Amino acid sequence: MHPPLFVRALSKEERRQLETARRSREAFTAQRSRILLASAKGQRVSGIAERLGCAKQSVRNALHAFNAQGIKALERDSNRPKTVKPALDEKKRERLSVLLKESPRAFGKERSTWTLELAAQVAHEQGLTQSRLNRESVRVALKRLGLNWSRAKAWIHSPDKAYRRKKSVSIG
Repeated sequence: MHPPLFVRALSKEERRQLETARRSREAFTAQRSRILLASAKGQRVSGIAERLGCAKQSVRNALHAFNAQGIKALERDSNRPKTVKPALDEKKRERLSVLLKESPRAFGKERSTWTLELAAQVAHEQGLTQSRLNRESVRVALKRLGLNWSRAKAWIHSPDKAYRRKKSVSIG
């Protein structure tokens, strides 16, 4: 069993800052300062959590953060992940690029142009991903390959040299 966890001894300046922060408009800052002041009074983690209506782990996190960082522990850290892995690694992005050079009909789809949703579906069906990606993940993967996605446009093309003139003539 672990020994009880308490905040380290507070300096007069730290105690003054915590007392001020206890009335902060920021809920995170106010909660952390209340946790730290309660711990400084000798209250245990479970008692603090019960009294303040928060999780025991939140109390432990506050105590560890303050013991390591000091008063900076009253500032909320970013919620962003510390490391981000792309949905498709380089090898899989290359396979996706090759896949998109084929017609969707080659994969049993009843259309001749790709959409991001269709690319995500086929990539999953072909085993490139364990779960179906969203449109944005496919777009980002293509961007990493140096490709910009643009929606397919319907084109009518004729080898007739007078096609453009004939098309512009209105009937009636």
